[in-house]
Amino acid sequence: MSSGHEPGANANTRRLTWALLLTGGFLIIEVIGAYIYNSLALLSDAGHMLTDVSALAIALTAIKVGSKAPDDEHSCGYRRFEILAAAFNALMLFAVAAYVLVEGVQRLREPAEVQSMGMLVVATAGLVINLVSMKLLSAGKDGSLNVKGAWLEVWADMIGSIGVIAGAILIRFTGWSWVDPAIAILIGLWALPRGWALLQYTTHVLLEGAPDGLNAADVREA
Repeated sequence: MSSGHEPGANANTRRLTWALLLTGGFLIIEVIGAYIYNSLALLSDAGHMLTDVSALAIALTAIKVGSKAPDDEHSCGYRRFEILAAAFNALMLFAVAAYVLVEGVQRLREPAEVQSMGMLVVATAGLVINLVSMKLLSAGKDGSLNVKGAWLEVWADMIGSIGVIAGAILIRFTGWSWVDPAIAILIGLWALPRGWALLQYTTHVLLEGAPDGLNAADVREA
């Protein structure tokens, strides 16, 4: 795992910065598109992109904070800020998923007209942004938990974008408005296990649990 003192940290900072600029800029466009085209699925995908933006911003902050040298108050340094950041992202995923699920159920009861063509255009642009961001982050994800976490966020959002595209096409040819909240609910349900797994992992690390693949009993015996 690379740290702020290593050459790879500068490259990771550049990758994260570019990915943040791309996703942050498109997030605004997607939220506007969700309201213009009355698409809950787009808004749900924008919620996921919000977690992407947060993850990228926190990842950048973690690199800066984690590179600080140990001091009298933090004798082991600041590297665990990265784990705190990941835990925060997990909680944010839960919040977004909860909102989408509640709103989605209400929309299923009272389906609203959706402008499928606008929904399709925005979702397709979002997919392109996700693919570019994933390409930017892929080079650093194997050497940094920080970058890997951001890459996984973007990867999951890419799946959401594909779901919205499929929903827009279906609405376009069938006129089934209920597809929009149904896709939104599926995206929300997709987020829950991811958030739970991330929260479990970060809690395990913060509680100083044994690393994966390490048998504590064998260590004590040795």
